[in-house]
Order: sequence, then C-alpha cells, then structure tokens
Amino acid sequence: MAPTATPPNWVDLTFLGGVGEIGLNMMALETADHMVVVDAGLMFPEDPMLGIDIVIPDFTYLRERRDKLMALVLTHAHEDHIGAVPFFLKEFAAPIYGTPLTLALLREKLKEHGLLNDADLREIKPSEPLTLGPFEFEFIRVCHSIPDGVGFVVRTPQGYLVHSGDFKIDQTPVAGAAMDLNRFAHYGEKGVLALLSDSTNAERPGYTLSESQIGSTLEGLIREAPGRVIVAVFASHIHRMQQIVNIAAKFGRNLLFNGKSMVTNSRLAQELGYLEVPPGMEINVGDLDRLSPAQTIVITTGSQGEPLSALARMALEAHKQIHIQKGDLVILSSRFIPGNERAITTVINNLYRLGAEVVYKQVADIHTSGHASQEELKLLLSLTRPRYFIPIHGEMRHLIKHGQLARTVGIPEERVLLATDGNQVRFEAGGGAIAENKVDTGRVFVDGKGVGDVSRIVLRDRRHLAADGLVIAYVAVDPGARKIVTEPELITRGFTLEEEQAQLLEQARKVFQEIVLRGLSEPTQDWLEIQTQVSKALRKLFFKHLERRPMILPLILTL
Repeated sequence: MAPTATPPNWVDLTFLGGVGEIGLNMMALETADHMVVVDAGLMFPEDPMLGIDIVIPDFTYLRERRDKLMALVLTHAHEDHIGAVPFFLKEFAAPIYGTPLTLALLREKLKEHGLLNDADLREIKPSEPLTLGPFEFEFIRVCHSIPDGVGFVVRTPQGYLVHSGDFKIDQTPVAGAAMDLNRFAHYGEKGVLALLSDSTNAERPGYTLSESQIGSTLEGLIREAPGRVIVAVFASHIHRMQQIVNIAAKFGRNLLFNGKSMVTNSRLAQELGYLEVPPGMEINVGDLDRLSPAQTIVITTGSQGEPLSALARMALEAHKQIHIQKGDLVILSSRFIPGNERAITTVINNLYRLGAEVVYKQVADIHTSGHASQEELKLLLSLTRPRYFIPIHGEMRHLIKHGQLARTVGIPEERVLLATDGNQVRFEAGGGAIAENKVDTGRVFVDGKGVGDVSRIVLRDRRHLAADGLVIAYVAVDPGARKIVTEPELITRGFTLEEEQAQLLEQARKVFQEIVLRGLSEPTQDWLEIQTQVSKALRKLFFKHLERRPMILPLILTL
C-alpha cells in the first residue's frame, strides 16, 4: 500500500493593496485549501485621476481562488479598510467579521448599495477566539482614531502571525480601554513567526500625541470664544466628537451635529454606547435661530474642504440653515491630507472673508494622528519579538524606515521582508521569504455606476482633453465619385477661441482638405489611414504655431 502523501502546510500572505501606498488595504492569508481576506479598503482619487470617484483593489487574485475563500475579516471602520466591501460583496458571498461599531458603520454603507440583505455580518470581540479552517484568530484591542479597532494574532500551520491593525499607544485614551499590550507581549513570549505592523508614521520620531491632550487645546479655544463655535472633524473620529461634547457640557453650550455622515455616525455611536451625549444637549438645525451664538457648538463635516461638504457650503454662503457670522470661531480639527491643501485653503479664506476666526493645525495643536510614531513602533517590535518582520500600511519610504527601526531593536536585516502590492510572502518549514513573481494586483477605478470600465487609457485621454482641449475635424465624401460632398469643418473645445485663431484654423482646414482629396485620388482608399494622417498633420501644425497638443478627432463620413 502506497504511503499517503502529506498535504502541504505552507502559509502565504498575499498583499493586494495598501503596501507601498496609503489606502486600498487588502491582504489574503491562505494555505493550499483555505483563504481569509483581511480588510477591503478604498483610496480616494489622486489629482491625475480626472472624474474618478473612488479607487478599489483589483479582485482578480480572489476570483481565481474563490472556491477556498472562507471569510473577510475587518480590523476597523475607516474607509481605507472597509470602503471596498460593497464591491467585494457583489462578487463574493463570504461572511464578514468585524467589531460592533465596524459592522454598524458598514451596514449603513451596504444600505446605500442595496446589499444589506445579502450580507452575512458576524460580530467579533477581543479575547473571543475565532476559528476559520486552519486559522485560529484572537483579536486584540488597539487605540486608533476610531473606536473598536483591533489587531489580531492568528495561529497558522507555520506559527503565530501578529497583525497590528492601525494603532497608536495612547495611555490616556478618551474612551474605552487602552491598547492591550499584555496580549501582544503574551504572544511574544510564546514565539511570533512574523509581525505585520502599521508603518504610516514610521518617519516621525518620539511618541504620537495623546488624544486627551487635543481636548485640552480645544477646551482653551472654546472657553475664550465669545460667539458660536463650529468644529470640523472627520465623521469617523468618535473620540474627538466625545471631547467636544464634554467641553460643550462643561460650558453649558448646546450641540448640533451637521452633515450627512456626521449625523449618521453620531447616531450609531450613541446607540452602541461609544458616544455619550447628555440628555437635552443635542439640538436640531432649526433651533439655531432661537439660541444665541454663545450657546451653541456645531460639529460638522468638511475638514478637508470637500466641495459638497457642510463646511464648504457654509463658506460659500450656500448652506440653507447655517450662515457664518462675524464672531464665529471655526476650528478645523484635522490634518491637511496631501492633495487637499488648495481646497482647504479656499475654505479658510472664504470663512475669513465672512468674518469668522479660523483655527487649524498649522496654528494650534488641534489634531493628533491615530498612528504610532517611532518609539511606539519599536515598543511593539520589542514586545512581540518576531522572527520575521513585515512593515505594512504605508508608502515605500514608510516601509523602508520601519524596516530600519526593526533593525535597531535586533531584527536582522535578512528577516525584514520588504513586501509591496502583488508580493507574496510564503512561510514554510519555519522560514519565510518573498516569492520572486508577483501576483495580479492593481487599481480599479469607480466612476459613477461604472466599476473598472475606466482604464488608464481613458484617464490619459481625460488628462489630454483637460490640458489642451479637443479639435474635431469632419467632412463627408463620396468615394465612388471621388469628391468631397461637404466643406471640411473644424470644431474646437477647450483649445482656442475661433475668432482669435481664425487664420490658423483656416490653414488647418486647408491641410485637412488636401489630405482628404489626396486620399480620394488613391486607387485604394484606406480611410483609417487617412484619418491617422489628418491627426498627425494637424497636431504638427498646432504645435508649431501654438505649442499646444489638442486631441484631434477626425471624422470622415463616406456616402
């Protein structure tokens, strides 16, 4: 009788997003027969992504292995970790695991997509084990800028893997328990095969400022404010909202939550006990007129200058109920996310124009990060003492810096696995290494109802149109009679005013006509080739005279 073959017991970590970039977090944990996905996040479009609403990970790798997909596990409720879940659910029927607040915020998102009835949402709690195939999870409480975040330890056939989640070590948190460093240390004693740790703030020395210290700064500002106070924060920052509620209660001010996501998140947080608002304090927007400005605080969306946000509409005098008055104090209690500086500055200038006083991060300590700085990162490394270290969640500079920090606490350089999107790390026979070949990953663009139908070529064309405009050259011809039926015409959009460049456009019409007539005289008339010749000739002409490269669209209609 032939001996039974031993099944392979390797474990792979496949990074499908969020490693080498900010946002788009998604990772697959798998063996030969089982797979669990960790997080499904989005990223917001960068400047060159004209017209794109959001960006999600490419699910190709998961589609090819859908038969062994067991679950999606979520670490917390920020968009860069749950924003792609609706698109994931449209393709995969796997159960989704998350903490109570994470699932509550996810439910609202799924309602908007009409997917809530199709979702199998399962609650997890720290210290309660979860077994998924060969993987045994223990979730560990961490501090972050949203409540109910977790990291986890997962026991695999190759050993313990520790995932930090997004975290910072805040010893004086606003609400809830501090980060459970004891559990991380416990597994450090048992022996950790690999640590995967948040790298977002790996460049920042020292420790991240405690959230409670931000409350002290806000209290000082609000104490001195003679009139109404408007505070713009991220709608997910429940801890910051709680501090503002506490300050409002201390100074006897009423409180208004404003902005769709702010109203929704504050309601859910109160229902679940993550946000406590004293009875009678919260008011409706219609109550503002009957209260003096000194009696109110408004917590609103719009800290990033988003064009349709509540604060941006106030700054443009376009908000239906809230009008900026002289003496208002507006606090932007957030950082300037790169790429948003111009929009935020515009909002600030408009608020000043209307008579408000504006305070933001550059002039006061009114925001702190939810991510660990260097000393906290080194502490987690020292507590877990991993055999291998994999920096995650950050751009390349963050990953490299985090790897350097790991070496300062004794992890050898050859055991710092610097993975990026598409890399697979395989653990087998007690060792780990990055596979030579990358898997299929990428960015899928969501534009309106279209998912993935906008390619990089389409984006290139949009940039081309935005930069230099469009010229449409059209004419009707009768190939049989070998003659032009209608006069050649040029229509321009975003290129130049016709009256300003009438002579140049007339020259372009003549070039267009000459090429078409030459084509009509040929024995074989290849109109695709003729259109290509028109594009090249007009492009050359316009660049010679204007140094512009408009998109040329030749239309030759054959009768």
